[in-house]
Amino acid sequence: MNILHLDSSILGPQSVSRTLSADIVAKLKAAQPDAKVTYRDLAADPLPHLSGGHIAVTHFGAAPDPALAHDLAQGQAVLEEFLAADVVVIGVAFYNFTITSQLKAWIDRIAVPGKTFRYTENGPEGLCGGKRVILAIARGGFYGPNSPAAAAEHAETYLRALFGFSGVTDLEAIVAEGLNTGPAHREAALTAAGRYIAESLTA
Repeated sequence: MNILHLDSSILGPQSVSRTLSADIVAKLKAAQPDAKVTYRDLAADPLPHLSGGHIAVTHFGAAPDPALAHDLAQGQAVLEEFLAADVVVIGVAFYNFTITSQLKAWIDRIAVPGKTFRYTENGPEGLCGGKRVILAIARGGFYGPNSPAAAAEHAETYLRALFGFSGVTDLEAIVAEGLNTGPAHREAALTAAGRYIAESLTA
């Protein structure tokens, strides 16, 4: 089994999403010790934002500009990592109601027509149906389906749409929220998420 482990939080060791994603990968590795883990820290080693030149080459087959060589190589590397993965574990930081720009830059490198999806006469078709995706999401407030702020949640909903468009049907989100609403809420959220990973997450 190939596991791709991504983190996107800029908070380093204080990050809850990093803690949760590490716990998830540890659970998977404990069940399958021979699994290969590829780790990418999108905050410590950020990808450049998508450019018109990059799109021209990867989407429309234009001749590459030598100045884009490093950018294109990075994009190809992350795409190959994603395509090779059986399980993708993503530490999802929630800033200003959505994902980090670093995670968005990664998404823009893997959402490539002909690689992860394609357009057909019957509409778009996802090409990544065999993958499992696990999201470890940390949110400072409450944005669950029944909360007053649910309409402002643009991280989990976006990622479900994005991976669904790519054909992924096996997606699970483990959410710790209310982290900034007080020590009691924070402790309860961390305990509940940790217990779920330890006792209920299928490895």
